[in-house]
Amino acid sequence: MQLHDLKPPKGSRHKTQRIGRGTGSGRGKTSGRGQKGQNARSEGFRLGFEGGQMPYAQRIPKLPGFKNPFKKVYAVVNVSKLRRFEDGSRVDADALVEAGLARAGLDIKVLGTGDLKSKLTVEAHAFSSSARAAIEARGGSVKVLGEPRKIGARRLAAKTGKGLKVGEPAPAAAEEKPGRAEKGRTKAKGEAPAPPSEENAPTGEAQETNTEEA
Repeated sequence: MQLHDLKPPKGSRHKTQRIGRGTGSGRGKTSGRGQKGQNARSEGFRLGFEGGQMPYAQRIPKLPGFKNPFKKVYAVVNVSKLRRFEDGSRVDADALVEAGLARAGLDIKVLGTGDLKSKLTVEAHAFSSSARAAIEARGGSVKVLGEPRKIGARRLAAKTGKGLKVGEPAPAAAEEKPGRAEKGRTKAKGEAPAPPSEENAPTGEAQETNTEEA
């Protein structure tokens, strides 16, 4: 068998149907589109068009509004829910999750709704001003998790020269090297040359010889 002997199986290939080539072709006059109407026109109708009524894509949802992609979702815990902890105990994120007050994996925010009657050390990712005041009013303390790291006293003193104890020597600051801009200023055009130093100044004999030659 040769390549020119290969043929497609019978019925797998069809001739292209030619439309609009007269009534004898079977696809003349209206070219298979039927009589008048929207579907008989060349443009037809766009995807999602429902005859003029409100399309489904616009009906649901009707008013989507704005969705902030940077929104921070917290697990909210009110101060009144902290009554179950004993006086003087430390309440952190794990303790709140074990007590069923917060969901694991979410940052926790403490709000000031309710009253607090015990002294607690509460650790959470955010606190409202009223919650912070209610906890501190009972002698407790607040610790915010995930706060930016503060600059140490030595590093702060090296930068600003402040924050040192009495009698403590300040760290030596690194000498600043002249930059390119300062080097370029000394070589700028139009500046007067520097006066010669005493070592390089010409002696009296040399001056007399120069005047005689002149």
